[in-house]
Amino acid sequence: MLQSLSLRDLAVAGRVDLMVHPGMSVITGETGAGKSILVDALALVTGGRADSGAVRDGAERSEISAEFAVAALPAVAQWLREQELDEDDSCTLRRVVRADGGSRAFINGRPAPLQQVRELAGRLVEIHGQHEHQALLERTHQLNLLDQYAHNDDCRLAVRDCARRWRELQQSIDTLRSNSRDGSDLIEFLRHQLKELADADVRAQRLAELEIEHRFLAHAGELIEGLGRIEQGLDADDGDSALRLIANASHDLNRLSNLDPSLSEATQLLDGAQVQLDEALGLLRRRRDSIEVDPERLSGVERDLTRLHALARKHRCPVSALEGVQTELTERLRAAEGAGAQLQQLEEQLKRALADYDKAALALTRSRQTAAAALATEVSQLMQELGMGGGRFECALEAQGTTPQAQGNELVEFLVTANAGMPPRPLRKVASGGELARISLAVKVATIALDDTPVLVFDEVDSGIGGAVAEIVGRKLRALGARRQVLCVTHLAQVAACAHRQYKVSKSTQDGKTESRVDELSKAERVEELARMLGGVELTNATRAAAADLLKRLG
Repeated sequence: MLQSLSLRDLAVAGRVDLMVHPGMSVITGETGAGKSILVDALALVTGGRADSGAVRDGAERSEISAEFAVAALPAVAQWLREQELDEDDSCTLRRVVRADGGSRAFINGRPAPLQQVRELAGRLVEIHGQHEHQALLERTHQLNLLDQYAHNDDCRLAVRDCARRWRELQQSIDTLRSNSRDGSDLIEFLRHQLKELADADVRAQRLAELEIEHRFLAHAGELIEGLGRIEQGLDADDGDSALRLIANASHDLNRLSNLDPSLSEATQLLDGAQVQLDEALGLLRRRRDSIEVDPERLSGVERDLTRLHALARKHRCPVSALEGVQTELTERLRAAEGAGAQLQQLEEQLKRALADYDKAALALTRSRQTAAAALATEVSQLMQELGMGGGRFECALEAQGTTPQAQGNELVEFLVTANAGMPPRPLRKVASGGELARISLAVKVATIALDDTPVLVFDEVDSGIGGAVAEIVGRKLRALGARRQVLCVTHLAQVAACAHRQYKVSKSTQDGKTESRVDELSKAERVEELARMLGGVELTNATRAAAADLLKRLG
């Protein structure tokens, strides 16, 4: 239940703090006073689209806060716990809209994305705008209303899942048939490509070995020449070679260490260097002697590399990716060779999926047929009460297509006739504005009570009606308020008189600035406001008496 609504600097309202009570509450006021500002505030705080134009002129931001009691709403309390947003037995939604167009949302003081706010708000508030009856003309909306009336959530989910499974299997079959449409030619082609790759040995390790060997063979002469220069520098027959210099230094250091024993460690290191240099020379000589310039082998390696690069160009990939191409082609060949068996298996699964869909769709169809008859009877009866004597409402189910559909095997068309003896025709073609408003209310009264949303908000959905019909609408809304919390913006005194509580929106100008305010009315103030709604600008005792009688009779 909505307990309080506060707003700051929203449109023409500077500050409004409203305590909201159970039952049916109405919001009234002069035309242009801003009666819908509370509905706009609720729409924003529950995740509606933010507009910088909503910020009061001269203010930096608008701020709206709504507090709900959730102790009696176990599903909402559970959702808050799962999201780790729970806080006692209440829930506070807050929205800040800046003048630059940015906005932020909060759940129990914690920042929250708008999608999360909308998900929560959908469990708390349902807002019906003053032009919402236009949606009743859309066949998709009509089907959703019928399913809501029939409690078809589970049936519709089952149908959707079966239809999705059927589509996925059909797509797999189409893909398999497309891939294997060439039959044996495709298999032979894949085998030929795989033989080319196998003959070339496209393993990544093989590629690395070839590149190393090619680099070695291409530079064999340079290696022999370089190793010879190094050997000459280390141990030349004449000149100052490294070995000769180290040998001389070692001889001199041995002689000096007899004079200075501390030089013995340096002597040992120099002797060790001479031994290691001898070993290095041995390795270099053996490697130099083993190297052969082999143009024929070099040519063979280059042919192998050229072949690999040609295959890479053919398959439009780097040489290093050829091994992956080989793996992919192997899988394709395996799939092509087993396509027949796989296709047969998929077609059997498709038959089972279609049977599952037909079963689920038939259950949904039967539920819709039962609900369509009951809804037609109930709405037709409500039409009589709403001043459309002799009118009749029907829900026509129309079969569609032969393939599984996510919404089931039929569409719905709402048919209506406002006069006895006339055949019903599609609602979108025959209803006038006033008739559409009344039919919309009848459908809403018939279907909305099935929903479990605790707060229902109506923004002038009673437009286009008046007199005795307005009184009936008010009674219907009051009855709805006995089960749920109802907020209704209205300009009809008959509807307002049926409310448990009434709030008045008024507008004034101070220092050249327009300001709207919202006040809860006492019983005496309600009489005055109802009299204004009944009698216009100049109130008389007779008008006040009529207002008092209306409030006593309906309130």
